[in-house]
Amino acid sequence: MTPEDLVAHYGLEPIPREGGLFRQTWAGPERADGRPAGTAIVALLTADDFSALHRLPTDEIWHFYLGDPLELLLLAPDGTSATAVLGPDVLGGQRPQLTIPAGTWMGGRVVAGGAWAFFGCTMAPGFTYEGYEHGDADALTARYPDRADRIAGLCRP
Repeated sequence: MTPEDLVAHYGLEPIPREGGLFRQTWAGPERADGRPAGTAIVALLTADDFSALHRLPTDEIWHFYLGDPLELLLLAPDGTSATAVLGPDVLGGQRPQLTIPAGTWMGGRVVAGGAWAFFGCTMAPGFTYEGYEHGDADALTARYPDRADRIAGLCRP
């Protein structure tokens, strides 16, 4: 299986601003506030792209499916930071699933030497573009100076 096979099979399209390709696979019924009860997507990142730093107002669960591991930079509201790796080597510290708490800045790319990663994201209540906040490199570097190099590599205008 190749990234091109996945793009064709799922009809993947570019993720606005963030990067990568995706297809929404589920949206729950609309709630009273107009948001879907939940949403799920499949997504593809290749080594020449990245998921730009962004944050969301609710928890998001990332699921690893196929390909090479995906390294995520996580910048918490309390000023701490961490790196998590989604991938198949569970005994080696990789995670097949990761919940990212609401308000956490997140961005990622395929690990060095890798070619592509196919993964999914689930949210409840569901994703809306109004809840998406795109990261600003200068503001994030000021808040998390120890991660300046990683932040620079995971931001886009």
